[in-house]
Amino acid sequence: MSTRIAACDCGRLRVQCDGDPEIVAICHCTHCQRRTGSAFASNAYFLKEKVGIEGISKPFTRGSDSGGKMTFFFCPECGGTVYWELEMLPAVYGVGVGSFADSKFPAPVMAIWAENKHHWVNMPDGLVERQKQSA
Repeated sequence: MSTRIAACDCGRLRVQCDGDPEIVAICHCTHCQRRTGSAFASNAYFLKEKVGIEGISKPFTRGSDSGGKMTFFFCPECGGTVYWELEMLPAVYGVGVGSFADSKFPAPVMAIWAENKHHWVNMPDGLVERQKQSA
């Protein structure tokens, strides 16, 4: 079984994930665009029992476009969001794929909130796209 380490930019908040993610998905929602400062977010979801968290984090909770709540945990030193919890998926942690800094990380299989996708973004062939995401 492989172990992957995700971390914030300063390295003070780290998440150790055992094995492969349950799913890797791209999110085009405007909240993820603002949170990442990018056109979309690339997110990996791991069962909580396969995740270890090290370091101090600060939580930020907000509603989601699908109606549930999300709590993001970021480093109070550098501000990097490393992981989050979703009310609609209580058994998993979401972890930003970029936080792993691993070019061999598994590719996304799905994109959600495609209705907000920037017109210049092209998704890989075979990727399932959903215009919205329901709770």
